[in-house]
Amino acid sequence: MKFTTIVFSPTGGTQRVVDELVAEWGEPADKVDLTDAMIDFDAITLEKDDVAVIAVPSYGGRVPSLAGERLEKIHGNQAHCVLVCVYGNRAFEDTLIELNDIAERSGFKISAAVSAIAEHSIMHQYASGRPDRQDKEELHNISKKILEKLHNNTDCLEMIHIPGNRPYKKAGAVSLVPKANDKCTNCGLCAEICPAQAISKEDIRNTDGTKCISCMRCVGQCPQSARKVNSAIVSVVATAIKKACSERKNNELYIG
Repeated sequence: MKFTTIVFSPTGGTQRVVDELVAEWGEPADKVDLTDAMIDFDAITLEKDDVAVIAVPSYGGRVPSLAGERLEKIHGNQAHCVLVCVYGNRAFEDTLIELNDIAERSGFKISAAVSAIAEHSIMHQYASGRPDRQDKEELHNISKKILEKLHNNTDCLEMIHIPGNRPYKKAGAVSLVPKANDKCTNCGLCAEICPAQAISKEDIRNTDGTKCISCMRCVGQCPQSARKVNSAIVSVVATAIKKACSERKNNELYIG
């Protein structure tokens, strides 16, 4: 079996979860970065005996639209895949079932699905520091179970129940577009790394709000900490989800 990770992780939390999962397998994996706007995703083709880990964060209970669009261009060719949805301890809602549908349209066979926790990319007080030691133990145990199934059942995988609803919930309307402040030195890093290419390379302070997906990569990676979102809106949203985020959620495996 050849392993490939196909990951959308603007701020690193989803990638950390994937790293913990595949570390147990002891095999090198090819990497496809769904945040890289320069990749020709239509040119990526897997083979039937390959195994892919497809991982995205949950954005308001849905697959990030940009990640879904890029994933649909990849040719799965009936390769086995493990779906991974990462969320900030509130709820992942319809993210996994939507990811399942996208992966199937791309030609993948679903072997297992995982919901996992990582620090919230905007409201860092929720799931702060996760995945932590307990998470890593859970993910390692989950990984062993998935690998056992792949080795024992590669040609006759049972159907698995993946939580979620069709039709999917309506995508959230709140958009948090980071703005540059006086600390900005016009280094251009934010424009270079923006998954949606929403930041003008000619005018770094100009962000196209219709393209921005509020992924917070520019905020997290700015060397001057010069990009911020509206703190008042963040405070309102944080208060609204506080109760839902107060109880620790565990990492879950869905497998046949």
